[in-house]
Amino acid sequence: MIRLSGYVKPFLGIVIAAIALLFMQAIADLSLPYYTGNIVNVGIQQSGIEDAVPMAIRQSQMDKLTLFMSQEEADQVLAAFRLEDASSAEQDTLDAYPVLADEPVYILQDNSPETIEALNPIMGKAWLVVSGIEQAASGDESNSAISMPDNMTLDLSSLPDGVDVFTVMRNLPDAMRGPILEQIDERMGALPESMLVQASVSAVKSEYDALGMDTGTLQNNYVISTGLTMLAISLFSGACTITVGYLAARTAAGMARNLRKDLFTKVEGFSHHEFNKFSVSSLITRTTNDITQLQMLMVMLIRIAFYAPIMGVGGIIMALNTDATMWWTIALAVAALLTLITVMFSLVLPKFRIIQNLTDRLNLVARENLSGMMVIRAFNTQSFEEKRFDKANVDLTDTNLFVSRAMAAMMPMMMLIMNLASILIIWVGAHQVAASSMQVGDMIAFMQYAMQVVMSFLMISIMFIMVPRAAVSADRIADVIETETIIKDPKQPTQFPANFDASVEFRNVSFRYPGAEEDVLHNLNFTAKPGQTTAIIGSTGSGKSTLVNLLPRFYDVTDGEVLISGVDIRDVTQHDLRAKLGFNPQKAVLFSGTIESNLRYADENASETELKGATHIAQADEFIKDKPEGLETEIAQGGSNVSGGQRQRLAIARSLVKDPPIYIFDDSFSALDYKTDSALRRALRERTQNSTVIVISQRVSTIKQAEQIIVLDQGKIVGKGTHDELMESSEVYREIAQSQLSMEELAS
Repeated sequence: MIRLSGYVKPFLGIVIAAIALLFMQAIADLSLPYYTGNIVNVGIQQSGIEDAVPMAIRQSQMDKLTLFMSQEEADQVLAAFRLEDASSAEQDTLDAYPVLADEPVYILQDNSPETIEALNPIMGKAWLVVSGIEQAASGDESNSAISMPDNMTLDLSSLPDGVDVFTVMRNLPDAMRGPILEQIDERMGALPESMLVQASVSAVKSEYDALGMDTGTLQNNYVISTGLTMLAISLFSGACTITVGYLAARTAAGMARNLRKDLFTKVEGFSHHEFNKFSVSSLITRTTNDITQLQMLMVMLIRIAFYAPIMGVGGIIMALNTDATMWWTIALAVAALLTLITVMFSLVLPKFRIIQNLTDRLNLVARENLSGMMVIRAFNTQSFEEKRFDKANVDLTDTNLFVSRAMAAMMPMMMLIMNLASILIIWVGAHQVAASSMQVGDMIAFMQYAMQVVMSFLMISIMFIMVPRAAVSADRIADVIETETIIKDPKQPTQFPANFDASVEFRNVSFRYPGAEEDVLHNLNFTAKPGQTTAIIGSTGSGKSTLVNLLPRFYDVTDGEVLISGVDIRDVTQHDLRAKLGFNPQKAVLFSGTIESNLRYADENASETELKGATHIAQADEFIKDKPEGLETEIAQGGSNVSGGQRQRLAIARSLVKDPPIYIFDDSFSALDYKTDSALRRALRERTQNSTVIVISQRVSTIKQAEQIIVLDQGKIVGKGTHDELMESSEVYREIAQSQLSMEELAS
């Protein structure tokens, strides 16, 4: 896939923007479990009270709390509050705290996060001690004593009736109060701050009730505000997801478009040698299915490959911040997932290249069946072809089923691991909640973070499955794009001379197919002159078509030179060379469209008069006039809705529209009857009297009138001259002529 990485560069800005959005989406998604835990911890268990630091507290209660603080802590707490009484308070404050009418109240004036964080443990400890003493004073036997150092306790139940405990504590000498405070700090210090705050919330709530505040509204407001915050975060995350999806689709579609364009352009420049290396069915698969695989991967890469690691790492960090002691539960789940992914990866990876090759095979069989349907029916081999197609189809289906079943088995196994991880977290977390070392909301948040981590690895596992398959496709595409074509334009091309004379000379030409051990053409020497017809004839396999394929540079000569107007054709560009040629291959090729669009393929600016003139010379006007739409008659793909002879005549007409100085007819009259063949050659001779015409034919009657006939046998020229001269001098030609024509025809 690295070989095609350059195709991502034009979209690098979009990819960076998508990654930035994914980062913001991940932050939003990672914050949701935190708010969920807060709703449970604060909104439900703490009645919407977030901190041990109250918004307001009666002076009498503050005095009790400061008894269990050091002087430094007490000063720090009092600095964050201001004391208000009925005479100094504004009406809004009096309405918020009705108790102000009876006693002064401390109002929190510094509610910065730093101050709240600093005061929470101080006031939390004080609240717990004060509330414990108040419960003991109210008759709760379980809180009837406060431990003191050196095995001393202050037994509250032994105090005389009417004695205020806080007065006793206030009157204790510093020598006794100090050790008590140290012991309180030591015992309270074992509790996590969140548990300390949660334990003191009931005391804060009681204080709010005493102040006359509506604690029910406080709880509802907290739950609603937190819920709205989560809704806003979810909407933002959704917007990021939609935007990233759009950017990913745009990038993937653009990359696929560029790949298809370059792949098609590359294939257009292939010579016959490259087409022999890559089959047509394989090239079609690479241009369609393989690029689609890459397009799908690109979408998933942007949406998952960047998002999943962010979520995985972020989820681990957030989970450890929530409770670091349960890290092993996540590690256990991740280890189980990685083991499963590794096993699946080793089973499925080898199958992907097999699938692509089997897809090529299926396309090949289907293409051969569709193109050769008439032959199949003629030989009654439908059942054989059905079996051949069925085998290719079943092989592909079985391999796909193996991969699909492996994937199908992987998903429930991963879900089982996730569910087992959830059960484990709940079981371990419940014990920690029971031991007062963890809050219920934190356990829920930890479980959600663990699921996010596991889901991240699940998404990465999907990428592990997709990447190998797409990597196979990428390699197949890169193999085509990186293929060096044998036929290349010169770095410094020359131009044909201004006084172009259209002469074609083969000078000491030999040719050997790439990879072959022997030449198929041997030391050919002849010249085709303007105004003359040079015909090439020979037995099947003698090298006739190979010879004319050298002219448009479908192959390059192995030795010697092919000269046009005295210029070696390898010294000019392929475009300039082919602009001088009107090439008609053995198999006439028409494109889907109309007759007119096929004729204009040679010259899109040709006039209607030129089109009609070309069809008249090619003897095609007769059957065109018989069609209601005339030149607008639709041509099916490959010209399948016209006969072989009509196809050949339209192809010849197309060459005539181009009006090149050199015409090449590679057995282009084979499907014509003798009458049409004769009429076409007469009309063609008049039209091409200033052009060089090279004709390959199996029919002696077609080339009898040629000014020069080249006789090939096993790649060598064994005869050269006119028909009459060759009848005298060439035994090969004479045998061919006598096998086709009667004595009267030979003599005429």
